[in-house]
Parts: sequence; C-alpha cells; structure tokens
Amino acid sequence: MKIKWYGQACFRITAENGTRIVMDPYHDMFGYKLPELEAGIVTTSHEHGDHNNVGAISGTFEHIKEAGKFLNAGIEIKGIETFHDKVLGAKRGKNIVYHFKIDGLNVCHCGDLGHLLDCRQMQEIGKVDILLLPVGGTFTLNAADAAKVMKQLSPKIVIPMHYRTKALGKAGIVFEKAEKFVKIAKLNVSMEKELDVSLQDVDKKAGIVILDYK
Repeated sequence: MKIKWYGQACFRITAENGTRIVMDPYHDMFGYKLPELEAGIVTTSHEHGDHNNVGAISGTFEHIKEAGKFLNAGIEIKGIETFHDKVLGAKRGKNIVYHFKIDGLNVCHCGDLGHLLDCRQMQEIGKVDILLLPVGGTFTLNAADAAKVMKQLSPKIVIPMHYRTKALGKAGIVFEKAEKFVKIAKLNVSMEKELDVSLQDVDKKAGIVILDYK
C-alpha cells in the first residue's frame, strides 16, 4: 500500500488493488490546500471543518462517519467511538478512531483523539501495524500522551499528524512540533514523501515515519 499525507489528519491510502481511501479531508484552512483527490472510500472522524470536507473528494465513494464495522472492496473497516478531549467530549465532542485491514496490514487512524485509550477501546482497536497519530496537542493528544497511546497500541510504524508545520504560519503556534514527540518516543526516524509499505517489508521500515505534506 501507499500512504500519502496532506496535512492535519488527511491521508490517502492506495491499496494494492487500486482502491483509494481518503481520511479526514479538510476545508482550505490553517495554510494547507487540499489537492484534487479521488476515492472509493472516505472516512471522517468528526464534524470539524479541518476534517469533514467530503464534498472536495471526487468519484463514487462510500462515506463512513460513525462507529461500527464496514466492508468495501475487500477492505475491512472498524470505527471505534472515542473523544476529542479528556472530559468525555464535554469540550470538543466525540471522535471516531478507524481501524483498517488493508493488504494484510492493520492501519489505525486516530482522528482527533484527545485522551489515552481505556481497556475496551484498546481491545476494539486490536492489532495495529501502522498508527496515524496526532501529536500536536491543544486540540488533540500532546507529544507525551501520544507516546503513551503509541505504547498502548504497539505499532510497528508510527506516522505523526496534526502538528506544527511551516504551512500553518503564525497559526501553528498552538501546535507542538513533531520533533517533541520524536524526542519522547525514542524510535528510529525516517522521512518520506510517500510511504510505500507491504506485509513483507513492514518490519524493515519500523519506527517513526515523518511524511511530507506537499
């Protein structure tokens, strides 16, 4: 599969069979500009403007925006209800964490997760090979809590998201940089334009992968 990041929590995963999954497409804001994307599956973790611009995606797709189990083009998808904050959603509402079974790999997109996982949530998420994890704080997990969630789920590869980049300009001051998470996590780090990974080589690419949003 190929994994491309477009900033904030927006990713496109292209499976070996050609199916494209777009996660949390955003309205143009925070300095990022969403390119033209086509998909067969679109997931949104919650209804904030930097995560729910489904109208920007072209193609005939299934839009998944809730907890439950789904199957599309041979891809198993499970949505697990979590929260956008540490007070059961009282400040920022609910959030859906999505677990995908793609090409034999288990991918977990955390959306705007704002708290550590409880035992039930960890069990529902299950095995994780690749973790797409918010690390920027303020609106999501901060670097320290993100490192704890990483340990809870024990992925082979971690891809940070929702952190400060140059695209954010002055608005980025509210987010922590990815470097803070990297320092706490203490894992090997690689930088990629796009991650091309398979079941056969996932162990060789273990660690933190910083993706370019451009």
